[in-house]
Amino acid sequence: MQCYTELAPPTAVSHALQLPFLSSKANNLVVAKNSLLQIFEIKSTITEVSADGNAPVDNLGTDLDAEDVPLQRTEHTAKLVLVAEFPLAGTVISLARIKAINTKTRAEALLIAFRDAKLSLVEWDAEAFNLNTISIHYYENPDLAGAPWAADLKDTYNFLTADPRSRCAALKFGVHNLAILPFRQRDLAEDDYDSGLDGPKVDKANGADGVDGQVTEHTPYSSSFVLPLTSLDPALTHPVHLAFLHEYREPTFGIVASDREATPSLLVERKDILIYTVFTLDLEQKASTTLLSVPGLPYDISRVVPLPLPIGGALLLGTNEVIHVDQAGKTNGVAVNEFAKSCTSFALSDQSELALHLEGCAVELLSQDTGDIILVLNDGKLVTLTFTLDGRTVSGVTLQPVAADHGGHILNMRASCTANLGRGRIFVGSEDADSVVLGWSSILDQFGRKRSQGGVAAGDGDSSMDEDEEMDDMDDDLYNDTAPAAKKITDVAAAPSAPGSYAFRIHDTLPSLAPIRDVVVRQSSDARRIPNAKYTNTAGDLLLSTGRGNAGAVSILNRELEPTSLAKSTLGSARALWAVHAKKQAPTGLVTGIGQDAEANMSSDVDYDQYLVVCKAGSNNTEDTVVYEVTGNDIEPTDKGDFEREEASTMNVGTLAGGSKIVQVLRNEVKTYDSELNLDQIIPMEDEETGEELRVISANFADPYLLILREDSSVKLFKTSNTGEVEEVECDALTSTKWLSVSLYKSPLISDIFVFLLEPEGGLHIFATSDLESPSYVAEGLSFLPPLLTAEYTARRSTAKAAVTEILAADIGDATSKSSHLIVRTSTDDLVIYKAFHHPSRAPTDPWTRNLRWVKVSQRHLPRYSEEPAMDAEDAGRESTLIALSNVRGYSTVFQRGTSPCFILKESSSSPKVIDLAGGAIKSLTRFHTSACQRGFAYIDAENTFHLAQLPSQTHFGHLGWATQRYPMGSEIHALSYHPRDLYVVGTGQPEEFSLPEDTYHYEWAKEDTTFRPHVEQGVIKVMDAKTWTVIDEHVLDPQEVILCIKTLNLEVSETIHERKALVAVGTAILRGEDLATKGNIRIFEVITVVPEPERPETNRKLRLIVKDEVKGAVSAVSELGSQGFLIMAQGQKCMVRGLKEDGTLLPVAFMDTQCYVTVLKSLPGTGMLLTGDAFKGLWFSGYTEEPYKIMLFGRSRNVLEVLTAELLPFDKQLHLIVADADNNLQVLQFDPENPRSMGGLRLLHKSTFHTGHFPVSMSLLQSSLHMPSTSDLPVSSSAMAIDSTEPLHQILHTTQSGTLALITPLTESSYRRLSGLAMFLANTLDSVCGLNPRAYRAVDNELGTAGAARGIIDGNLLMRWGELGEQRRKEGLGKVGAEEWVFRAEREVLSGRGVFGGGK
Repeated sequence: MQCYTELAPPTAVSHALQLPFLSSKANNLVVAKNSLLQIFEIKSTITEVSADGNAPVDNLGTDLDAEDVPLQRTEHTAKLVLVAEFPLAGTVISLARIKAINTKTRAEALLIAFRDAKLSLVEWDAEAFNLNTISIHYYENPDLAGAPWAADLKDTYNFLTADPRSRCAALKFGVHNLAILPFRQRDLAEDDYDSGLDGPKVDKANGADGVDGQVTEHTPYSSSFVLPLTSLDPALTHPVHLAFLHEYREPTFGIVASDREATPSLLVERKDILIYTVFTLDLEQKASTTLLSVPGLPYDISRVVPLPLPIGGALLLGTNEVIHVDQAGKTNGVAVNEFAKSCTSFALSDQSELALHLEGCAVELLSQDTGDIILVLNDGKLVTLTFTLDGRTVSGVTLQPVAADHGGHILNMRASCTANLGRGRIFVGSEDADSVVLGWSSILDQFGRKRSQGGVAAGDGDSSMDEDEEMDDMDDDLYNDTAPAAKKITDVAAAPSAPGSYAFRIHDTLPSLAPIRDVVVRQSSDARRIPNAKYTNTAGDLLLSTGRGNAGAVSILNRELEPTSLAKSTLGSARALWAVHAKKQAPTGLVTGIGQDAEANMSSDVDYDQYLVVCKAGSNNTEDTVVYEVTGNDIEPTDKGDFEREEASTMNVGTLAGGSKIVQVLRNEVKTYDSELNLDQIIPMEDEETGEELRVISANFADPYLLILREDSSVKLFKTSNTGEVEEVECDALTSTKWLSVSLYKSPLISDIFVFLLEPEGGLHIFATSDLESPSYVAEGLSFLPPLLTAEYTARRSTAKAAVTEILAADIGDATSKSSHLIVRTSTDDLVIYKAFHHPSRAPTDPWTRNLRWVKVSQRHLPRYSEEPAMDAEDAGRESTLIALSNVRGYSTVFQRGTSPCFILKESSSSPKVIDLAGGAIKSLTRFHTSACQRGFAYIDAENTFHLAQLPSQTHFGHLGWATQRYPMGSEIHALSYHPRDLYVVGTGQPEEFSLPEDTYHYEWAKEDTTFRPHVEQGVIKVMDAKTWTVIDEHVLDPQEVILCIKTLNLEVSETIHERKALVAVGTAILRGEDLATKGNIRIFEVITVVPEPERPETNRKLRLIVKDEVKGAVSAVSELGSQGFLIMAQGQKCMVRGLKEDGTLLPVAFMDTQCYVTVLKSLPGTGMLLTGDAFKGLWFSGYTEEPYKIMLFGRSRNVLEVLTAELLPFDKQLHLIVADADNNLQVLQFDPENPRSMGGLRLLHKSTFHTGHFPVSMSLLQSSLHMPSTSDLPVSSSAMAIDSTEPLHQILHTTQSGTLALITPLTESSYRRLSGLAMFLANTLDSVCGLNPRAYRAVDNELGTAGAARGIIDGNLLMRWGELGEQRRKEGLGKVGAEEWVFRAEREVLSGRGVFGGGK
């Protein structure tokens, strides 16, 4: 009984697509990250570039309108802005854009293909700010499986392709099945008229297309059908790839296939066996016609890339060549390396001097006008492909590598997908590193072409933008060789683009952790930490080796935000603090102008803070206020001016009148001062009827307004006049009503200032300061916390309300993009975040509240549980706990003070995330901007310590919900380990050319004269200092020796005194080719102290080799074993236990035979229990004894497993073995010798299987500081928790190649019943994106042939989405399973990793 919870979403971009999705004129990018779908807008900003920028400045002006011509050293940069993201209960394998009829927004629809042969057609629902599933199509029929020996559906290459004119889409699934999904289209004659009067025309079109009566008449699709490819042509038994082609009247696709399997090992017999065939489909008759066939293609052709006009035809990509086939079947090919000559007899022009590797390259149309193409090679280098035209036909193909000074080497990763965003921008997605938005500009001389991509209209610029123009002539033939097409071709020069015609630079980046290769856990949470070692390990909660190839890096993840501390001191009895930036008052009549001078306010040398106001506890239960003057790096107390100090209980301090008036809000009055703290005004807080003084509860500033909430729930609104006087604003609609919480909202995006007010009953009222007579927006249902909040929302009669205590409206985002959000805090300190949007879209002249709606943002944050009532008591009645901060290192953020301090942070390409601030409770926080603390903040913690800090640099927060820093290494990191001497040992590699060795048995090897040699890796061990992150030592291994594993082990180094020492064990493999036996080495290093290099004190530690032992077979895994300080190593097909002798040798003491290749060795500390996983033959569970030395097999897995990683999970006196296999499944096995089915323990019992959807990498056993709550059957108070503190709770951290971090948690019987019931409730209640079934996604056919199990793993991702429900749904779900809110909250706290990461560690 376990629960699987993802702590971080997938970050590897597998698919991307550009289309107008949000509206008919939008330019959107849809990105699929395995099981996460994200929708982006593209925003153009003006940024400064360095003098050595990749793209010259003067060439970007052609991309934009006249008013956007860039100035010197500035360029227009495209940034991705996230609109929405949706977790999917499926694995995306393809995306396609469809021009479906009758979409809600008149935009295009999105067709998504999933791994299990499903298609979902979705559109954007602007009213609900969500995806609307139009249809879902299943093709996983067992009758289509084919022959019994055919590959399973999951093991075949399945993909989706769509007709460029959206007449149909085709899903290739299984071995050779093709599912055709037709789409209805409007009359061709009506397509030429975009009049906006689509109602009657749509009905007419639907009536023409409908074939099955009224039901199918209104669907945008017709009934689909499945065609075996062999029915098109009996020779298509081994399809390679297919794609729909441009410029045909009927849906037409080209396919590369053969009647035999293409393989390099049979190259002599099967040299040129591939055939390229073009078929046209008759959708009504479900038939096809062969148009042309090109036989004799090279065996390594792997892709068909359709090309639009002016080129047309298709591009066939191979490993060693590129071939273009036009619509008449004429071919033009080019060989890109010398192997093409020996691999094919096909006629190719020779460019073998380029020596290119085309495996895994990505292709994208670069210029719509010229037809030029960009290739992203598997090492990230850029190559342009241009065509030579002879009249209207292609006569030649030329490849030109982009020079480094033109940005040809700015990428360092392999691309998984590309999407042309138009206007000189291309998105390059990657599963191996960060994805980027690549910008290009044309660098043309007088002999080149006259137009670049910037000459295309300033709209989408996508590849299908000209298709509507192609139907002008209704009498064109099959190939559509019409006058408009000829007109386009005449614009294209006959010669190819000149070398150096394009320059590239990076515009934006999507950060990624993928693929994770190895992980190091903070030592306090590591269940296998070395005992009695003094760890400092200040790096973070997690240290990951991420990226592949040259994109390899070390990523540091912190669950909590640890700010960069600049200063720290003690402020006794401090309660609150505020930073003040004041300006001298301008002459009369210019005050408002100064306040609106945005450029002056943004200047860093103008708006430094001059004062720091601190409220402290005084004598006799009073409070005093101290003013500090900030001068450079000095903060000194000052008594200048008339500022109220003694017995002054300050509630808030701010500025008005453009910063020229300092306002001090006291408990019972308001005082204003000039910039020198001289008193100007005193405004008492009195009851208008009785004259009694009223205490101030909170105060909000939004220049020129001040909003005050008093203890009788009444509000007062003040405004500064042009003379600088603070005057009360008469507004009966505000002052005559009682309010629970208030907030002023001012945004540079909106011209007006708005007052947000919360009624005691939970209603939200918004007043515009330009019209205070009546509210401009009212939403009575806020306290129900619905997923979608509108002014029309009405709850059911019995709907439960949440105890909402505070609201705050603020902009959240970064310097690129900010958006309006409403933060709602409940009585339990839960934060609910609503994002504002408008439907229907409002005009720029309309009020901001016109058509305003709020959608709830999904977030998993849980407030900390605190037992510090003292802080709450002394802050009773103080101002609100939510604080809006406008510019903290570029972020517009919201901070929550109190016992659960946290920031709400958001990057432009991420959703808002709530991240805890490391440390204890925070009394008060303020933004702080000085020369010594640029755009930082200051705060006082519960220990009365004053902190001056900044957000850490080079850190992103919103993409993962973790504070993430990255240190590039320039090479792939295979293994990683932490050493107690505060250093990290990193196993990397460097490429070297491979040439055949001298061998007396192979005389033919000496004849090798190729210059295009392969590259193999040579291992390099690097030592990094944990504080400076610099390499302080390096060891280069032998040629062709690669690193497989690195572990820091506590080994015995003396047989006489039994001394233990932390040593570094490195296992390697020597790979010399497939026909020579693999050897390996085990190396043992110790860390010694040496004389450091000058001015580099961190270099006082180095690795010293004490053991190097060559063995037969690769050393694929090492682990510590037993109580005597021995190690166990997997060497080839044996596992050997060895002890370190004083003479520097390893003495074998016990061994166990294995079968194929050991992928994992794990031991349970202090028990001698050993887990051994094989890459093909399953799992062994054994025990190690020391008297005598031997390894005994206890049990093994029943069925054959491809074990990629595994871990032991002890819980409640039971032992489970968690296995991650190659099918992205988690297998739960149990060692239970008392069960009859286990044959006395010889068989490990299979308990359940769970599909994760992500390829596994590693598992790590963690020890949690928290326990799962348990309650008895008797009624108990919410503080009664039965905890067995003697047995620590163990959890497993699971990492994947998709970049996900997941936690596997064992559950008690009561917790399992409760959580499984809630997970089922959530699966039925939450919106099912794309019509997918979350339970079917996780279920896997087990060894008995049935999906699921009685005690399967619970999907914790559903439980973490609890906050997406409204309050009534939550009460209903808890009532169905008989659970209490506090118990479920405590369980989610454990499942989310609070006990192993962040404050719970």
